[in-house]
Parts: sequence; C-alpha cells; structure tokens
Amino acid sequence: MSDAIPPPVHLDGVVDGLAENPSLPSELVRRLLGHRQGFGEVAKRPDLSDDVIAEIIAMDDHWLTHSLALNRSLPQAFRMMLAEHPDPEIRRALAVAADGAPRVLFERLLGDADPQVRQHLAESDHVPADLRARLATDETPKVRAALAQWWTTAPEPVRRMLLTDPDDSVRAAACATYFRRIPHPVPPVDLVPELLADPVTRAGAVRHCTLDTAAARRLAEDPDDDVRAELAEHPDLPPELRDRLAEDPNQRVALRIFARQDTPEPTRAAIHARILSDVPPLDWLEDHEALDDDALEREILGEIARAELRTLRLPWVTADPLPYVDSPYVCFRASAAMSEQLPPPLVARLLDDEESSVRTAMALHARDRIDPDTAERIDRTFRPDKVVRWRPADDFPLPADVLRRLATDADPRMRQLAPRDPDLPVELARRLAADPDHMVRRTIAAHPRLPAEELTRLLADPSESVAAAAAANPNLPTTGMYQLIALAGL
Repeated sequence: MSDAIPPPVHLDGVVDGLAENPSLPSELVRRLLGHRQGFGEVAKRPDLSDDVIAEIIAMDDHWLTHSLALNRSLPQAFRMMLAEHPDPEIRRALAVAADGAPRVLFERLLGDADPQVRQHLAESDHVPADLRARLATDETPKVRAALAQWWTTAPEPVRRMLLTDPDDSVRAAACATYFRRIPHPVPPVDLVPELLADPVTRAGAVRHCTLDTAAARRLAEDPDDDVRAELAEHPDLPPELRDRLAEDPNQRVALRIFARQDTPEPTRAAIHARILSDVPPLDWLEDHEALDDDALEREILGEIARAELRTLRLPWVTADPLPYVDSPYVCFRASAAMSEQLPPPLVARLLDDEESSVRTAMALHARDRIDPDTAERIDRTFRPDKVVRWRPADDFPLPADVLRRLATDADPRMRQLAPRDPDLPVELARRLAADPDHMVRRTIAAHPRLPAEELTRLLADPSESVAAAAAANPNLPTTGMYQLIALAGL
C-alpha cells in the first residue's frame, strides 16, 4: 500500500483539523501560519511558543490575530499587547476570552472606546466586582442593559442604579421575566410599586408585588401579554381572575393557568385540549405569506405555547408525585418522575412510559436502578423535545460488551456509541470507518485505535467534518501531516 495521501476533497477543512492536532510538530505549526483559507485555528493552540505568538502578531492577519485573542492559554504579556490593537474585533475577542486575566487587563478594556468590548466585560463573571460595577454608569445603554441581564448577583446599589436607569431598555433588562444567569434577582421591596407602574418593568415586577384585588384586576386588563402571563402565575391570584385568564386569547397566558396547583381539573383539561387542538398544518411555515399578520402571530404564539407545554416541569407535582404518575399530561408525569422518592413499582412504570421525556426524567432521578439494558433502551428511544447534543448514554455509560455489539446495530445513531469503548477491537473500528453514515465515521475518526491507513483514507472522506476529525487525530502519522502541509502549499 502506498504511503502517499490522496488529495482531500475538503483540503481547507483538513488543514483546520490538522491545526488542532496535539501531535503536530512545532515546525508544521509555524508553516500553518501561512494558511489563509480558514479562521486561523492554529492560533488557538495551547502549545504556541512565544516566538510563534510574536510572529502571529507581527503578521497582523485578521483571522490569525482574532483566534490568538480567543486563545485562553495566551500569556498575559501578549494579552496586554492585543488590548492595544487598533481593530475593535480583536479587542472584543480578547474580552470574551479574558478568563483568569490580571486586573490590569480588565482596567484597560474597561476604558475601551468600543462599546461592544465593554459589553463583553459586562457579561463576564471573571471581571473583578468593583470594576464590573463601574459599567452601571457606562455611557452606552446596551452595556448597562447587558450588565443588568448577566450580573444577577450584583450588589444592591448596582441593581438599584439599573432598575432606576433613565433608559427604558436598561430598566426593562434589570426587571425582566428572563435573565442570563441564575438566581434571578429580586428587586428591593421599596422599588416594586415604581416598577409595577412603569410599563417597561411591569411584567418583571408582577411576581414580586403584593397582590390585592384592585391591582389584580388592573393587571388582568393589561394589554401586555407578558404582564398577564406573570399575573397568571401569581400565588395570590383571585379565583375569578384565574378563571378569566384561563380563557385568555394568548395561549401562553392560559398555559400558566394550566400549570397552577389550584386550577380546577376541568379548566386544566380544557386549556390542554385547546393548546393541542390548534396545531397548524405541517407546511404552515412554507405558506406563511398567505397569512395576515394577526394569523401569523397566532400561529407563532401557538407553537411557542406547545413547546412550553412539552418542557413544562412543575415543582409542586415533583414534591407530591404519587397522584400524578398516571396523569394524562406528559409534563405532569415528567414532573413526577423528577422525584427521587418514588417506590420501585412506580419507578419501573415511569421508566416504561410511552413518552421519552418521562422515561429520561425518571432515569436521571433513579440512577441506582438503571441497569445496562434499561440504559440502552432509554437512549435508543430518546426523542428530545428540542435539538440537544446531550443523550442519555452521556450520563449512563454502557459497558464495553454492549458498545461492541452496537457497532453493528441497524440504527446509525446507536452505532455512534461504539467508539466510546477505548479498547474497541480494531476490526470493529475498521468497519465503523467505512460506515455509510457520516456521523458514525466522524465519531470513529477520533478513536485512538483506528489504524493509520484508515485515518489516512478518511482524510479524503466526502464529509468535511469526517476529514477534519481524522486530521485532528493525534495518531495520524507524521509523514501524513507533512504531506498535507505540502498539498496545501504551505
């Protein structure tokens, strides 16, 4: 067999993969600096020498320098140099990756003329608290709004400044229904009446207010859907208003009534049926131009309500799960499955529930009762409510004999698990490297036991992600690395 590497179909992607290879000789690292087709991935390597870093900065190539600024292993002296770079995008990248940076760097970036640099600092938990607090008086509202959303544990004087900011967008961010970090902040009690009177902070203030009948009636008539939705969750909501909001034209408002512990079951059932019955045709997005604005908004809000219904988890159900293990509502059964106090027969029932979300929730809360057969079944039938990278096998590792069996499974998604066996037999690794599914080939391309000739063959894979993964494998022969650099003209 010839040692020559066939020309990769995706040469640029392969070079980017090679740039991440931890076994790449230092000589080739320097030669990769001449690659101009990618995003300068080589500059993100943690093993760059000072000479190479200085060379990158001197070259002043945008993408190489940008990647260097994102390198969290960059020595502090070079970070300080980049803090003076004339390109604001470089300084922004530096602010994003400033974990563990010295105080002097944060002080320098805090005075940066570019608002986005300061906004990244407002979002970062790595900035010293006293420096971060200065951003509450930043001249740019977007910076102050970012601080309000991201620094949820800010000292009370800072929160007060943001809650009373003259700019609407800042106050709205400081008193919102959603924040970028938890725990969500609680406004000072004396500010709540003022926040409730302000249209931009009203929705966020509802959950913190003392609700009397008059206030509840005013809020129930508010034109802002978010205000009514927050009211629908308030523990002191009068029953007559609860029943009125159950009929709210906005389904997200009604959904919050559905989720209340004190909602009568007939009302709950009616809301559930209404939300699920309004499902539009599968091709409604393709024909959305035929809808008027009101109809399109209703369809979108309906989709949001159905998504929220699927992911709804109710603490009061989890706290008292026994009455709800046979609930007709999936979210109730999933909430019950989050309890760690269920008796074994009910655990077994929920592990066999018809809905994936219920089975998965139960598995995660009954870890000591999950054997390999159950773990495989839960993963095989996993159907997430939204696109996620996590899968049950991440939490419930399968034994080597199961992983080897899965190497020949009919389902490519299950074959992707086989390379998790670090001692996977070479013959199975070869078989997976020739798998018709590119995701399986991409997974095995990173395996330490994949023979060199298979790695070399995958460099020419029609899938760019597969070829890049093969190039990044530290077991790729050094001779092959030199050939790839030569093919790229570097």
